[in-house]
Amino acid sequence: MHRFVSYDGTEISHRTAGDGPPLVCLPGGPGRAAQYLGELGGLDAERRLILVDPRRVGHSANPADPASLRVDRLVQDVESLRVHLGLERMDLLAHSAGANLALLYAAKFPERLSRLVLVTPGLGALAVHPVKEQFDAVLNRLAAEPWYPEARAALEKILTGDLSPESFAASRPVFYAHWNEAARAHAMLGTADRHQVARVGYFAGADIDPPSVRAALTRLAAPVLLHVGDLDPLVTPTMAQQAAPLFPDATVVVQPGAGHFPWVDAPTAFAPALSQFLTEPR
Repeated sequence: MHRFVSYDGTEISHRTAGDGPPLVCLPGGPGRAAQYLGELGGLDAERRLILVDPRRVGHSANPADPASLRVDRLVQDVESLRVHLGLERMDLLAHSAGANLALLYAAKFPERLSRLVLVTPGLGALAVHPVKEQFDAVLNRLAAEPWYPEARAALEKILTGDLSPESFAASRPVFYAHWNEAARAHAMLGTADRHQVARVGYFAGADIDPPSVRAALTRLAAPVLLHVGDLDPLVTPTMAQQAAPLFPDATVVVQPGAGHFPWVDAPTAFAPALSQFLTEPR
């Protein structure tokens, strides 16, 4: 485990996995430790993954100022990490809610990114949201499962602002292609009661203006990958296609048979797709 001191004196923790060029990885949740990212389906075979625990999450310290948990303020932690690593530009990967942080970072520091990978990304910072018909179509395939009513109800609560640990736990089955042993083992990794303050504080009062973010991203020269699963109810392929034109250079990859955690559902498809994007000449 490694630590660095961010702009305000808060110690931020990160672990590394693998060898090769560095790839900074931001977890989602929000308020979830990077433990759940694992080694991203074997991507560590080709890249040195730098897996960051946000402040007040995992092994990172509690900040003195609770407002610094806001996603717009976390941008400076990402920049502090880049400086700490001594990288002129960096490859950056973000999952789920962490993609909003990555997008705000890209908007503020476009010249500091060499590639940007957004995995089943939250796109609220771009004002791209789920469409109910698509959301329902993906979820309806699960309607015969015995856990479906409770999981669906919990997901609906989350989408209306319920960030309770109970709703988080109950909703887990809908996020995977199959609610099997691997999914169950993965479902609550990186969660803890201590993280709840960071989870609630992530978007609370955050200064996000989607038109301004969209305008700023027109200056992003780095290529962008939007990698989504065809079975993810939260981030559908249509959403990724809608977001892609907002970047100067964006590619959409839809992974068949994958939900919100594609490296868990089908790691043999996930890691090669990302590796190809990260290594192909630009």
